Amino acid sequence: MRIFVTSVVVEDQARALDFYTNILGFVEKTNIEVGEYRWLTVVSHEDQEGTELLLEPNANAASQEFQRSIFAQGIPATMFAVDDIQGEYERLVSLGVEFTVEPTDYGDYSIAIFKDTCGNLIQIIQQ
Repeated sequence: MRIFVTSVVVEDQARALDFYTNILGFVEKTNIEVGEYRWLTVVSHEDQEGTELLLEPNANAASQEFQRSIFAQGIPATMFAVDDIQGEYERLVSLGVEFTVEPTDYGDYSIAIFKDTCGNLIQIIQQ
């Protein structure tokens, strides 16, 4: 068994697609109309056949409350691995990304946390 698709709820799918592709550098994989929303996934440009990230529309009260609550508590919705956290931090800051936690070294790994413009905190990690 392996992870095929995982998701992050987003307030606006179009804004999320722009941020996750044009800012973070992911590649659009699937974009299919499903009623008023889309089945919209992105993948790493380094592994385009790998795990897909579904940009899930935040269309119900339960997911909206969950998203607001974890954001308010400073809890990231998901985590992405990077090879050079300081370089990635500097690249993203230059593109206007707002960080809530700057790169922090914890010995075996370093983390940083930023806002994705769609209601989520995202953590990056360098191991």
